[in-house]
Amino acid sequence: MVQAIGPREAHQLIEAGDVDVIDVREPHEWSGGHLCGARLVPLAQLRGNPRAAIQRDGVIFVCAAVVRSDTAARLAASLGFARVYNLTGGTRAWVRAGLPLVNELSVAV
Repeated sequence: MVQAIGPREAHQLIEAGDVDVIDVREPHEWSGGHLCGARLVPLAQLRGNPRAAIQRDGVIFVCAAVVRSDTAARLAASLGFARVYNLTGGTRAWVRAGLPLVNELSVAV
């Protein structure tokens, strides 16, 4: 079963290190900003080999709004993963909640 969660709840799970975060957007969207610690696995790639992309139970799927991440989360649930989350509102809701996105330019060297 897929559990829809809001940005604040997702942030708490991420901060606790309790989940993997998979961003299913396209690379050009990813480069504009993504959740810290997320992995980019575009939806088409995830569909092609979901078992390789989903490395553990306890995963939050993220996209720009909610459509692609919902598709990815349902796929994960159909494979038997039990702790599957979909970030309601995606990165847009994350930003509206005042939470930061990171990009290559914001990473300290």
